[in-house]
Amino acid sequence: MAAYSIIIVDDHPLFRDALRQALSGRFSELTISEAGSLDGLSSALEANSETDLVLLDLAMPGVKGFSGLMYLRAQYPEVPVVVVSATEDPSAIRRCIEFGASGFIPKSLPVDVIRDAVKNVLDGGVWTPPEIDLGEVGDGETADLVARLATLTPQQVRVLMMLSEGLLNKQIAYKLSVSEATIKAHVSAILQKLGVDSRTQAVIAVNKIEGQEWRSTAE
Repeated sequence: MAAYSIIIVDDHPLFRDALRQALSGRFSELTISEAGSLDGLSSALEANSETDLVLLDLAMPGVKGFSGLMYLRAQYPEVPVVVVSATEDPSAIRRCIEFGASGFIPKSLPVDVIRDAVKNVLDGGVWTPPEIDLGEVGDGETADLVARLATLTPQQVRVLMMLSEGLLNKQIAYKLSVSEATIKAHVSAILQKLGVDSRTQAVIAVNKIEGQEWRSTAE
């Protein structure tokens, strides 16, 4: 059996350990790294360019809604990502796939199903819970906004995340160690790509994508 390298990203050490044990029982040759935050994940990916799969929990401190997935797909498009989440809302699952996830695994699933789902993705497939209907088509406006969000660069995603937190340009510049002028340029590019006129409209657009049901589950 081929050797695989997987990164588990979750801010709960007990769940990371449980998932590690579950996968270790399925794959004979497996290297597993762990991260408890988006920054930790970035460090792990930089340390291992041969990562085969990232198992990502979206509900982590400092990460709102789908922003972590958006950043990861923009920064490391070659690395497959499977969302492992407590939510089972079909619209949230559908949205993750639209943002480029290779699968969505609810945390409530039995261990053997999780193992098979991960194996399916490692074999090149896309896995979602078969009992959940993802066939519903969203409205055209939302689909257009999802496509626009997918065009953001990694740094633009990070800036948008911080705009959603209510940070000012100078605060974002400090956090990202760049000039305020650079942040202003990023904000202008974000507004243009999203087709909105203000920072407030950009944040409203992101909140609309996430949906109230997803936000209440993730908090």
